Amino acid sequence: MAFTLRQLQYFVAVAEKGSVSRASQSLAISQSAVTEAIKFLEEDLGVKLFVRHSRGLSITHKGHQFLRHATSILSGVSEARRSLETKEQEIQGNLHLGVTSLMAGYVMSDLLARFRRANPDVEVSAIEDNGEYLEHLLIGGELDVAVMVISDQLDRLALHVEILDVSPYRLWLPISHDLARKDSISVEDISADSLIALDIDEMGENATKFLSALGIRPKVAFRTRSVEAVRSLVATGAGIALLPDLVYRPWSLEGDRIESRDISGALPSVQLGLVWRKGSPLSSAARDFVEIVQGIHST
Repeated sequence: MAFTLRQLQYFVAVAEKGSVSRASQSLAISQSAVTEAIKFLEEDLGVKLFVRHSRGLSITHKGHQFLRHATSILSGVSEARRSLETKEQEIQGNLHLGVTSLMAGYVMSDLLARFRRANPDVEVSAIEDNGEYLEHLLIGGELDVAVMVISDQLDRLALHVEILDVSPYRLWLPISHDLARKDSISVEDISADSLIALDIDEMGENATKFLSALGIRPKVAFRTRSVEAVRSLVATGAGIALLPDLVYRPWSLEGDRIESRDISGALPSVQLGLVWRKGSPLSSAARDFVEIVQGIHST
C-alpha cells in the first residue's frame, strides 16, 4: 500500500520538531496517529527514518534523504492546487525583492522558481544584503517585498511584518563530543568549549550575546560567513555552534556527522518572515509573491 500525503505531513513535522510529542502538538492530533504514520512509512519504504532515544528522535541518513523528497512532494501538491486557481489576467510588470543572507541560502531559490513558473511575464530582480539596508530600501520604495530574518529593531510603524516561521537555536556538536551521550545538556556544560560563530544575519552576535547574558564568556575560535564551514569545523571537533534549526543538516560536506541538541533553559529563536512598506498597496506581482510564500508555509 502506498503512503499518503497526510503521512508525509506527519513525517515532515516529526523531522522538523525532533519528537513525536512536539509534532503532534503542532499538528493538533494525537501522538498515536503520528507514531502509526511513521511506523507505516518505515515499513512501506523498508528503511529506518528515525533513531529512537531518550531525548526523542534523530533522523537517519536515509530519513534525511527522504525528507527532501517529502518536502518537495508536499510543496508540489500545494503548487498544483494553486495553479488551478484562475487569474483574471496574467500578471506583468516588475518585482523587486530583498533577501538577507540566511534566506538567500535556504529559501529564496525555491520561492523564485515557483513565482517565475506562475508568472513568466514578470521581470524579477533581487538583492541580498543585511536587514538594516533592506529596511532602508523598503521604506524608500526601492523594494516591493523582503524575505528576511526579523530583527527586534525593525521599524514596525513603517513596515508590515508577516512571520512565516520561528526557528529555535540548538547546540551543534560533533558526534564524538562527550556531551553527545548526555540525556540533558545545560549552558554550563558548554562553557569550556570554543564557539564557531556564523557571522550572517547576526547569528554569531546573537549566540555570543546569549552566552554572555548567562554569565559565560564565549571563546570564539572561528568566525565565518559560510554555513558549510561551520558544519565542517563542528564535525571535526574545532568547536561547537549555536544556530537555528533552519540551517541544521546532520552531515558536513565531507560526510562527518553533526549532532543537534537542545540545551536546558530557554534558547533564543529566530523569526523568519516577509516585510513590505505600509501605506502603499502592493503591486499585483508583489501580492502574488506574498500569496505564493504564504501558501508554501501553510502546507
